[in-house]
Amino acid sequence: MAHKAIREYDGKKMLAALLPQFSANSCRMDNQFVKITRESSLPQVLRHHAWLGEKKLVVKPDQLVKRRMKNGLVLLDATWQEAMDWLEDRRGKEICIDGITGKLDTFLVEPYYAHNQSAEFYLAIRTLREGDEILFCSEGGISVGDVEGKAKRLVVKVGENVDDSPIERDLLNSVEPISRALIATYIRAVHKIFVAADFVFLEINPLAVINDQVVALDLAARLDDTASQSARHLWGPLAFPSPFGKTMCAEEDYIRSLDENSGASLKLTVLKPEGRIWTLLAGGGASVVFTDTIAVLGMGDELANYGEYSGNPTDEETYDYARTVLDLMTRQPDPQNRGKVLIIGGGIANFTDVAKTFSGISKALKEYRTKLKKVGAKVYVRRGGPNYQEGIRSLKALAPELGVPFEVYGPETHMTRIVKLALHA
Repeated sequence: MAHKAIREYDGKKMLAALLPQFSANSCRMDNQFVKITRESSLPQVLRHHAWLGEKKLVVKPDQLVKRRMKNGLVLLDATWQEAMDWLEDRRGKEICIDGITGKLDTFLVEPYYAHNQSAEFYLAIRTLREGDEILFCSEGGISVGDVEGKAKRLVVKVGENVDDSPIERDLLNSVEPISRALIATYIRAVHKIFVAADFVFLEINPLAVINDQVVALDLAARLDDTASQSARHLWGPLAFPSPFGKTMCAEEDYIRSLDENSGASLKLTVLKPEGRIWTLLAGGGASVVFTDTIAVLGMGDELANYGEYSGNPTDEETYDYARTVLDLMTRQPDPQNRGKVLIIGGGIANFTDVAKTFSGISKALKEYRTKLKKVGAKVYVRRGGPNYQEGIRSLKALAPELGVPFEVYGPETHMTRIVKLALHA
């Protein structure tokens, strides 16, 4: 399961669409949210959303930026003209937040809700092994402080119904009685959405009660991206944005698109295009072990990529993934004329068919064999799991055809041992 952060715009659009359905029409949320990008025509935006000219507004970047209020990146109680001026002054501008530099290119505009800041609350739900943990603080907003230490907690265990959970007693006993039932109904509805839409984390801070309506003033969320097929009808047309300051290269974007349309997990981050050490790693846990070992051996600054394929991808998906990595690896020789290293690794798979995935990797290796020779590549393989013997035999048979140094090992050899062999050869 991969946890992917989503924009506040998408999270709020989802809640607005689903709250009536999951609360038996007891909760609602005005679906008035506008996403502004660098390419947006502000006059055209106003024509499509006339309410922007009729209400006071909130404007803020929507790029997975933390502590926006503290960094002066939130405009409150603004007219549309003030919002346009604020946006024009910031769209496309480069800023540095907590040491990370990036350009502001996506913003959220929504109605401003006047409220008593002393009546702000904090709500979060996160997935644990035993179930979903709901955290609630009777104080919220930018000064909420140590949530882990202050929050009241309630775990809705796997298989339990949130309607049977003692939310009023365990979470809301410090809330004014007049608002207690309303907030409890809201929390139950949000938890049902959390489960149905495969959230893994959802934070609303602050949460406020305004005119007998619970309002999510600020929201952060992450989804389980492996649910993109089963839960897409609840998500709507959202895309997972890159972290602030990170711009995807074409290859990363291509693998992301493959991942979104696959039941498997395909991940790629290019760390250093000119790097000497490249990896094709199966499994999230194994990818961490291999990468950490490379760093421990003092070669972290030469690591070119990070990623993994898992979840039993097809041979064609594995081929597409492998050829993307090989294409990046073979574009230029090492600046110091050293041979490049390719580690094809993984743990002992539970259900991924090793022979099938190795078939895709073999196809990519054949396609790039000439380019692999030009960059002086050495290939080291370690894998175990279903049909691994067949997969290993096929790669060993391929080695003479490739004409590059090629060593293949099974699960009898430890993963970290392969890294040492590869880097000290």
